[in-house]
Amino acid sequence: MRRQTTSLEDEASLVKEIETLKAKLEILDKEIKDLSEEYSEEELQQHIQMLHEYNEIKDVGQLLLGKLAEIDGTTTRAKYQEFGLDTDD
Repeated sequence: MRRQTTSLEDEASLVKEIETLKAKLEILDKEIKDLSEEYSEEELQQHIQMLHEYNEIKDVGQLLLGKLAEIDGTTTRAKYQEFGLDTDD
């Protein structure tokens, strides 16, 4: 049978580490609570819906710019510059 010994210093160190982790856990729990209270589920769903609408409108705009570029015999990048749009958008 293996005899296991723990020195008082090791035990004190572990207790201190546990207390530190408990304090961190309390801080994180509070942050989670604060963040979850900022937006209701309804608000989050509304933001998601608005992002979907924005992306659909943006896709249509890019399609139109592409068609205009094709008609004018130029590039989409040139159309972005012509209309003062950022190509990274």
